Amino acid sequence: MPTEITLLRDLVAISSVSGAEGEVAAFIETWAKGQGLRVHRDETALLIRVGGHKPGPRLALISHLDTVPAGEGWTRDPFQATIEEEKLYGRGSGDAKASVAAMLSAAADVIASKGPAHGELVVVLGFGEETKNTSMPHAVAKHGPFDAAVVGEPTNLDIAVAQRGLMMVDLIAKGDQRHAGYASEGGFTNAVSVLAADLLALSTLAQERPHSVLGHPTLTATMVEAGVSRNVTPPSAKAVLDIRSTPAWSHQELGALLRRQLRSEVIVTSERLVPCETPANSALLAAALRTRPSAKTFGSPTCSDWVFVRDADAIKCGPGTSRRSHTPDEFVDLPEVTAARAFYARLAKEYLG
Repeated sequence: MPTEITLLRDLVAISSVSGAEGEVAAFIETWAKGQGLRVHRDETALLIRVGGHKPGPRLALISHLDTVPAGEGWTRDPFQATIEEEKLYGRGSGDAKASVAAMLSAAADVIASKGPAHGELVVVLGFGEETKNTSMPHAVAKHGPFDAAVVGEPTNLDIAVAQRGLMMVDLIAKGDQRHAGYASEGGFTNAVSVLAADLLALSTLAQERPHSVLGHPTLTATMVEAGVSRNVTPPSAKAVLDIRSTPAWSHQELGALLRRQLRSEVIVTSERLVPCETPANSALLAAALRTRPSAKTFGSPTCSDWVFVRDADAIKCGPGTSRRSHTPDEFVDLPEVTAARAFYARLAKEYLG
């Protein structure tokens, strides 16, 4: 069994739900030292460093060690790492332990080939990525900066050159608490009606500046609450908006737009996950496409630790299918993991050559 597959099997068999990554980090530390790799582990990340023969740029391979909980609906043990034909099943198999196994194996390949010609290859494996407490911003601040970065998330080894941001907003509509039987008399405001009109207006907003890869921002109501009793109009109604932004709109611009166009009060509850895109004339993207000419470029709808290296020349690329993430019977196609190992190693040699 190839090294990357054996390693992936072992990683999936170790539960590492967010906040409990210690055992899998310790396992990797031991494994990496056995491969002759330089390892450093602290509260921000586990790092593998492979130095080049001459000074040059720093290339980071970035992913995360944590997974979401197993949840329900599995037909296999989520932490057994079951291999059937060319698939490996288990929680975190695709998101993102396949990337982790391929990146670690690639680092071992690079050092076995006497290292890169220039600069440094750094594998950065963070904690808590599946939560709001991801350690990656602290890892980048402590161990960066990086000139270029590949974010390992499931993309079927196609290359994401842009990524949507995430902005969370509460809409609070105000109204009058009245007996519903007197609605025909008018003279009062129903908060539900105000909120409903605002929600219907969302599809018309932020349409004038489409992004070349990601298109328009999406503004999606995901939670609604209101009501005092079945025969009473409520004094307030609330909706939660999940806004997936693009680099064509800043979060500040989107917040200002909502306040201009809607009657409800607009409360921004989170805006730190800004959109990202690969810079024009990216040297890393050019090297990646030379290394893997069959790869397609696309815009990713999901957030990742890319946001914390957005000032670097960066792409997102890894084995696995994003739609399988967090699902029961999550699995990854093993040939993709092997292909990812080769891609990461060749890309490191190409970019740092």
